[in-house]
Amino acid sequence: MALPPDLTTAEKASLTSGSDTWHTTAVRDAVPAITLSDGPHGIRRQRADAGDALGLTRSEPATCFPPAVALGSSWDPALARRVGAALAKEAAALGVDVVLGPGVNIKRSPLCGRNFEYFSEDPYLTGVMGAALVTGVQSRGVGACVKHFAVNNQETDRMRISADVDERTLREIYLPAFEHIVREARPYAIMCSYNRVNGVYASQHRWLLTTLLRDEWGFDGLVMSDWGAVNDRVAALEAGLDLEMPPTGTDGLIEDAVRSGRLTESVLDLAAGRVAGLAERVAGRERHDGWDVDEHHELAREAARASAVLLKNDGVLPLAPGLRVAVLGELARTPRYQGHGSSHVVPTRLDTALDALGRAVEGLTFAPGYRLDGEADADLAREAVECAAAAEVAVVFLGLPEAAESEGFDRTSIDLPGVQVELLRRVAEVCPRVVVVLSNGGVVSVAGWRHLASAVLEGWLLGQAGGAALADLLLGTHSPSGRLTETIPLRLADVPSHLHFPGSDGHVVYGEGRYVGYRHHDTLGTEVAYPFGHGLTYTRFEYSDLDVRETGPHTWDVAFTVANTGDRHGQEVAQLYVAFEAEHPSRPRHGLRAFAKVGLAPGASERVRLALGPRDLARWSVTRGGWRIDPGPFTVEVGASSRDIRLRAELSTPGDGYVGELSEMSTLGEWLAHPVGGRVLRERLRQAPGLPDLDRTDSPLVGLALGIPLIKFRTFGIGLTADVVADLVAAARSALPGDDR
Repeated sequence: MALPPDLTTAEKASLTSGSDTWHTTAVRDAVPAITLSDGPHGIRRQRADAGDALGLTRSEPATCFPPAVALGSSWDPALARRVGAALAKEAAALGVDVVLGPGVNIKRSPLCGRNFEYFSEDPYLTGVMGAALVTGVQSRGVGACVKHFAVNNQETDRMRISADVDERTLREIYLPAFEHIVREARPYAIMCSYNRVNGVYASQHRWLLTTLLRDEWGFDGLVMSDWGAVNDRVAALEAGLDLEMPPTGTDGLIEDAVRSGRLTESVLDLAAGRVAGLAERVAGRERHDGWDVDEHHELAREAARASAVLLKNDGVLPLAPGLRVAVLGELARTPRYQGHGSSHVVPTRLDTALDALGRAVEGLTFAPGYRLDGEADADLAREAVECAAAAEVAVVFLGLPEAAESEGFDRTSIDLPGVQVELLRRVAEVCPRVVVVLSNGGVVSVAGWRHLASAVLEGWLLGQAGGAALADLLLGTHSPSGRLTETIPLRLADVPSHLHFPGSDGHVVYGEGRYVGYRHHDTLGTEVAYPFGHGLTYTRFEYSDLDVRETGPHTWDVAFTVANTGDRHGQEVAQLYVAFEAEHPSRPRHGLRAFAKVGLAPGASERVRLALGPRDLARWSVTRGGWRIDPGPFTVEVGASSRDIRLRAELSTPGDGYVGELSEMSTLGEWLAHPVGGRVLRERLRQAPGLPDLDRTDSPLVGLALGIPLIKFRTFGIGLTADVVADLVAAARSALPGDDR
């Protein structure tokens, strides 16, 4: 939408901030207001009688779908698209134009209080699932607003902290999910984060919001602030932030800046035009009076079933008919189904696992066992133990209380409440078979108690239909098909960010670099409780017949067969990794590059085809300022988790032909290894008598010399004067290909 030519500076300034907490500003009849709403996993449309600006727990009822911690564990983009489309239908019915989600920040630490809103520790999986959700939302003309851009991986001091991250880590870990979504799904909007990135607030970070997002990635939508993230309205506009939310009553600062010349009116026109453009985009959204509440509840149940992860099973699951079953744990009847904070949804209904199991299991007994506030209660524990002693199987619901994880603060531990673990220990002493069902938005430690359980089902936070979905899985109506999107460590100290999280003195240093999650554990071979990608089913799958064919420059077709060799229908998540083996690693050992979720009947098989492209082999080169493919060998790995690799193929690439420039400060070793510089330097050094054989890598003298910048040899008396070095640099550069980037 083009801005009306007669808008005043004041009117244009008003477009760049909201009119209230949930609406942009309308200008005359030319630009209508846009209605915004929280909604990563359900529409949180604030009620008129909410009583506060944010109305966190007083919103219109809407379907509470599984949060991203669960939906990501489905590894099912098609399912995420369907959930996104359902969200959009409810948004339209509630008069919402733009849904504030999904959140696609990386799970750097399991302590992050908002991890329940994020998909994964892996950027590729995060990008694919995020793009699917965005595509679903926007399929009905409702806008999606991807957040929080960028490097928002903790809640501690989130409005001031500087995330200090090196360029290569930014490009390879924390930015790719946003890039993938921008390029593949074209979101209508992106929300900047509160924090600083390398010292500059994200809301006024020109490189982030303009150079990278718009100029490099081609983003054509609107950039809005997180609520209260703007510190300097003028600096934010100049950097590329189009919309401040909510309003701070500072539009006059924009007018003053234009009048004084600090801000050119063309910058204001650009931002105001993007707000008008978003209004035009959402003007064509679908209109609905309501939605089929039952249908959406069933979709939420399907998504919850697909998301729970079976971590361990000795055969006790699925529960056999006729068993005496005791259900223990307050979380079975008072479920945790979402996190707390701005994404809190008032559900249209709420299933509990206790009710669902009670309808299906004759004679089922129940005892709450513990209090949700973590206080010890001997009577509750004794009742639960007595109940377990009379049962053949005890299904124990454990997890984190709502107060333990929320937007606004981080956890300090990954342990379950002590009273719950003690209850489990006592139950295991009196009942021969124990099934643990977990409810938690962030990873919890299992190492200290999993030996007490015959089976462990990670239920995450599963939304309003999670109780019925868990019953479906426990009883075997459906087979579990979720897979871990983050590593479960043996202990918190094993997490690669442990020594750096959450920082101090206004800074958090990302000292682990690119070695986040499984990239750290698999590179070092450290023991974990359960690896990235892990998840069991009620059947077995075999992989065979790997065939990798090159189809173009740095492009391969990877085909293999997955067969269900068990006696039940099930779904397998086949995962494709690219690995780089090195005695002294300079990059993570391997990374996820593709995946496919395959449903198979007993005895059936399917040929799976996945593609590899240039970006899948590339690393970010700081010196080049771009992606680079190094020549050499690599391995295609196909398997059921990052540590359950079933098929391998050894391949090699000639690289992309990039030859970097040399300078006088490049070392002797860099010069000799350079295809052009090595030749011109060797020709020059042949004129210097008495030099050792530079190809003798076992020589201490040569080893010392290889690390010295070439210009430093000017005083060594071997003819490498400053003028000679300058000539060598010029000769090496002139011999490079015309475009060395």
